[in-house]
This record gives sequence, C-alpha cells and structure tokens, in this order.
Amino acid sequence: MSGDTYLAYDYPLLSAFWTMLVFFLWVMWFVLLFRIVVDIFRDDELSGWAKAGWLAFCILLPFLGVFVYVIARGKNMGRREIKQARDQQQAFDSYVRETAKGSAPTSSVDELAKLSEIRARGDITDEEYNRAKQMVLSGSHH
Repeated sequence: MSGDTYLAYDYPLLSAFWTMLVFFLWVMWFVLLFRIVVDIFRDDELSGWAKAGWLAFCILLPFLGVFVYVIARGKNMGRREIKQARDQQQAFDSYVRETAKGSAPTSSVDELAKLSEIRARGDITDEEYNRAKQMVLSGSHH
C-alpha cells in the first residue's frame, strides 16, 4: 500500500463535513431554482416577454438571477403558492361534493341489484330479501 491510495480512515472528518455541506447547499440551490421557474410560469400577472426575460436571467446568470428574483418577487411567491394550494383544495372539495351528490340516487339501485344477486345465489331467503329491500327503499339502511 502506497501513500496515494485513500481509504475511509484517511479522509479527514472536516473534509467529509464540508463535502456534505456543499452537496446539501447544491441540492437546496436546485430546489430553489426549480421553485422559481415554477413560480415564473404560475404568475398570471407577468406577460409572456417578462416570463421569458426572468427565465433567461435565471438560466444564463443562475446565482444572480435567482437572488434578484427572490429579492424582487419573493414576497408574492409565497402568496401565489398559498393561492394555488387553496384553489386545488377547493377544486378537490367541489369534485368530492359533485361525486357524492351524483352517486346518492344510484346507491339504492346498486344495493337492490346486489341483494337480488345474493338471493339468486341462495345466500338469503325471499323473506330476508324483501326485508332488506324495504330497508333500502325506505332509506333506513345508513
């Protein structure tokens, strides 16, 4: 073994710490850059040329572009993100409401179909089927 081979115990702890720190900062940098690019496209107030300008600025001069963007437009970035999250939540809520509304009338029909299927298989008697059918039709099964 000569002195030019590096084993794990030859690697100083401080160097490992700095390597991890630089790597972490590098990852954070890309996360920030990605969020800014998403924010540029999400902002409806910017014109197409303004979006293209900010995008070119952030890609051609990445560090300066990102820092200038955060200083100039950072405050509203969070607001736009919150607004989008709220819009998505509202869309999801209205979808759930519409789906629940749409399925309510057919649920009793589905249950009756399942009941007649179970009766046809012989798992329940005619009397049990009629009792269950009355419960479904009267709406007291929930």
